[in-house]
Amino acid sequence: MRKLKLQMQISVDAVATVEPGAKNFKWDDEVRGFAIENLEAVDAIVLGRNTAEDFIPYWENVSKDPADSDYEFGKLLTNIPKIVFSAKLKTSKWTNATIVNGDIAEEIRKLKNEEGRDMIVYGGISFVSSLIEHRLIDEAHLLVNPSVFGKGETIYKSLKNKLKLELKRCKPFACGTVLLSYSIAE
Repeated sequence: MRKLKLQMQISVDAVATVEPGAKNFKWDDEVRGFAIENLEAVDAIVLGRNTAEDFIPYWENVSKDPADSDYEFGKLLTNIPKIVFSAKLKTSKWTNATIVNGDIAEEIRKLKNEEGRDMIVYGGISFVSSLIEHRLIDEAHLLVNPSVFGKGETIYKSLKNKLKLELKRCKPFACGTVLLSYSIAE
């Protein structure tokens, strides 16, 4: 069975960000290397429509600029097929992206049962929160950035029951970001 992995940047106070190339959070080569390594193990990127609207065009532009420090990451993000969940869109306006209109939980379970490598999800807050609420995420790779906002949203806002996490990896990076990787128990 394929896994659904979450990779998300958060602040120390657990405020999530979905902004591509978020200006508050700086990646160094180590963080970028982790993100590339994590992405190389998947064959599908899962997104909600709101995130896809900015995410796909942003990374397509990065993938066209070899001088951009995120060029390699952008190429991977652009080349891997995207599955975009939307209640509004019926057809994709992006290359290499498929629109799914069905029930999120049911559709993700179908995708997990298909042949292939793991899938990865990047933001948005409401979409990820819904995936967490339905217990659909198998691994969480949280990049905790050295920032505190004191306000904002958390990806756990819809959680009604306790979520048990098992720490698999903790890695501090020189830029101050800390990777916390968890498997999520049932």
